[in-house]
Amino acid sequence: MKVLSVVKPKGKRMNPLFMILILLSITLVSMFISINMGYTRIPVQDILRTLVGLGTFEQNFVIFDARLPRIVIAVLVGAGFAVSGAIMQGVSQNGLADPGILGLNAGAGFAVVLYISLFHERIGMASAFALPIFAFLGAAITAAIVFVLSLKRGTVDPIRLVLMGVAVGSGIGALMLFSTYYMGSYQYEFVKIWLTGSIWGTNWAYVGISFVWLSFLLPLAIYKARTLNVMNLGELVATGVGAYVTKERIILITIAVALAAVCVSVAGSIGFVGLIAPHLARQLVGVNHKIMVPTAALSGGILVLIADMIGRILVHPVEIPVGVVVAGIGAPYFLYLLIKTK
Repeated sequence: MKVLSVVKPKGKRMNPLFMILILLSITLVSMFISINMGYTRIPVQDILRTLVGLGTFEQNFVIFDARLPRIVIAVLVGAGFAVSGAIMQGVSQNGLADPGILGLNAGAGFAVVLYISLFHERIGMASAFALPIFAFLGAAITAAIVFVLSLKRGTVDPIRLVLMGVAVGSGIGALMLFSTYYMGSYQYEFVKIWLTGSIWGTNWAYVGISFVWLSFLLPLAIYKARTLNVMNLGELVATGVGAYVTKERIILITIAVALAAVCVSVAGSIGFVGLIAPHLARQLVGVNHKIMVPTAALSGGILVLIADMIGRILVHPVEIPVGVVVAGIGAPYFLYLLIKTK
């Protein structure tokens, strides 16, 4: 049973290039609006002056040190989670696949918790380099376990994949909570913020490390989009046209795991972005992964950025973590997809 087609694109679609330009425009406008959201309001003309280097010391601090790193991280993380989900859905032929649902976020998170427990005195600038590596190892081990448990007669069963992902993710989540009993107050507060899906890596060091990873992984995922198109034809057809299915599947899963791990390491466990964004992209531009993958990346960036904005203003001055806001959107959509699969 292929769950990938639970929601079929309907109606005439817009030109893909034009749609990408629209999404880019929405991203830039949302970023500009987000710059002026907070306790300190800055007139639009002063924002423009500051962005070109003519602002005051206070304006430079608010925009470049306090707000812009968080905004850039939100867009990068949204794009990374979205493309990771698009790859997982394409490889598994399962439209319910998502890094959070399949337990990858939990695996990456558990590795981050271990890092904090073992090297808590190094939480700071050094963690910007170490956390993505630890997160990748945790997510990779989790992915291997989930995919092995999902095998049925030598192939991945779409329904078993979701069930095993939820089961393994829940088990890892319990281990994470148990490990917090042995942490100090500072480490516990850090983990608590991280588990709620809060964008905590809000400085340029984390932006730089995330950008380096994603500037390599996202173009690689787009380059591999043709392979996803071939794999969607079925394993027999893909093999018949000369594709090394097993090798390509491993490469694509590795890319998806790395994307999820980098995002988790700087923004915590934000679920459902990898579920919603690819579905939205297929509705907008169709199932061709060459166009769908970059569209999903832009859609995911917009989703996380807007969710972060909502979390900051909904019950101001209290801030709702972006992971909670996205879950409020994603959980009902996940249930809708489950109902559609009957």
